[in-house]
Amino acid sequence: MAPGMHVVATAGHVDHGKSTLVRALTGMEPDRLAEERRRGLTIELGYAWTTLPSGERVAFVDVPGHERFIGTMLAGVGPVPAVMFVVAADEGWMPQSEEHLVALRTLGVRHGLLAVTRADLADPAPALEDARDRLVKAGLGEVEALAVSGRTGQGLDGLRAALDRLVAALPAPDPAAPVRLWIDRAFSVRGSGTVVTGTLPAGRVEVGDELELDGEPVRVRALESLKEHVESVTGVARVALNLRGRIAPQRGHALVTPGAWTATVLADVRVTMAEGARGPLPARLTAHIGSASVPCEVRPLGAEAEGAAARLRLSRPLPLHLGDALLLRDPGRGQGELRVLARATVLDVRPPELRRRGAARERAKALADASADAASLLRTHLLLRDGELAAMGCPPEGPPVAAGWHADPDHWSALSTRLPEVVRRYAAEHPLEPGMPVEAARHELGLPDRRLVTALVRPPLTVADGRITTTGRVVAGTAGLPAPVARAVRALLDDLATAPFQAPDAGRLAALGLGPRELAAAVRAGALLRVAEGVVLAPGADARAAALLARLPQPFTVSQARSALGTSRRVAVPLLEHLDRGGLTERVDEVHRRCRPAG
Repeated sequence: MAPGMHVVATAGHVDHGKSTLVRALTGMEPDRLAEERRRGLTIELGYAWTTLPSGERVAFVDVPGHERFIGTMLAGVGPVPAVMFVVAADEGWMPQSEEHLVALRTLGVRHGLLAVTRADLADPAPALEDARDRLVKAGLGEVEALAVSGRTGQGLDGLRAALDRLVAALPAPDPAAPVRLWIDRAFSVRGSGTVVTGTLPAGRVEVGDELELDGEPVRVRALESLKEHVESVTGVARVALNLRGRIAPQRGHALVTPGAWTATVLADVRVTMAEGARGPLPARLTAHIGSASVPCEVRPLGAEAEGAAARLRLSRPLPLHLGDALLLRDPGRGQGELRVLARATVLDVRPPELRRRGAARERAKALADASADAASLLRTHLLLRDGELAAMGCPPEGPPVAAGWHADPDHWSALSTRLPEVVRRYAAEHPLEPGMPVEAARHELGLPDRRLVTALVRPPLTVADGRITTTGRVVAGTAGLPAPVARAVRALLDDLATAPFQAPDAGRLAALGLGPRELAAAVRAGALLRVAEGVVLAPGADARAAALLARLPQPFTVSQARSALGTSRRVAVPLLEHLDRGGLTERVDEVHRRCRPAG
């Protein structure tokens, strides 16, 4: 496993000495491109690292300061927990200093230090005091501020000590967190294949891991951290991964733990305008998160007084959790205008459709009180599985109601109230059925899983054989038939008790009120045995008949069977055919049958 490290990004106006300072601290060249070194202008992200006096290792992500490369700067800063803000003593606070600070504040970066460079060229005190005040007001707290010179080495030892104190104060990342590694470089290496680099903010990556990239599986073939081959690394860390997979990665893609993130093009967010920005937001902006830069459409959901809620439609799916912060930027604004406009805090990654008139305003009101937790999600979605909640970044807060399903408490209570009413209505509409099918109840309640229905069943309701019945409807020996049918069947069974094979004729059945539908319900419930159309006996009469017929000399005729059973030919013939089908008797010839041996 790789030794621990910390990652810090640079920020500040172009040509204020960020790369020079990183070079002086690490002895490494952060400018990778020949054009960068020739022009003395950082164009791409640069990377360098060193060991601090305490023995802790720190890696720097060096970002460009020119206004044309603000998108690249955001790609470098996005996944990083801390910043080294650089201001030149001889120039002081400049336009890109302000834009970088607004971006950091909007992204929620709250840890950093201030390095006032070129202290050998001008008195650093004015720039130091001004910049520190601005950083404090932006929410970075009482940042340490030092005057340094990358050219002469002035103040570098103090800066190294300050970096030690900075990284020691950073919150410890969770090694068990799901991985989301935003790619900031992707390239091919001869003999190895695809390699990507990025800042791992939390979680663990190991050689052999299977991750997902735009929904496609990829496997980690090899792993490096600061040019060292390792088998495992935990965040925060700079890493390079050699991947095997079919998809070609690019900057802005993310490697994620399978099933642990929701890839979405639609997100409901709470918008917080950046310092100095003015609304309303344009309809088309660029959303930044991690190293991703994605065009998006912005739809305000309600008046500002109801909470600055909006719906973002992204041009491609991004893996998101509730609580994620996206920076909204207008790349088309003119020179000198603030292009970082707002922070968008994700409140739902699977927002409901807005079809009805007024639905957007209602959604805005719901989001006004929303928070990034499972309870808020369930108020909107009503029912969600364990895995769905985890993929949205909100592990369930309590036990499931059934089979891994979690429910909004108010919705679950309403369902519990509705189910008895639904069952009673079904019974009234289908009086001859022994109960309401669970599947019918699921459909009526609009539930996604039959197990949710059974979890709602409470006395006096019961579930048996896939049906929900009211215990009050059950009459002994009639399997829950409606009371009038149950009474008629009991009367018929009383007739058969003394003459078990004298099936009632049509007149007796009509007198009892047992028509075809009622008889079908009784047979379905197991209260009667149908041996032929219009011929019904008590349950078990077939087995009893077979036992009596087995006492006859074998083989026997229909006439002999009729006499042994004490019944008519109308009943004996279909009963014998029923016994044949059940394997209790078999034909010997056109006239004779015999009982088959048991087993």
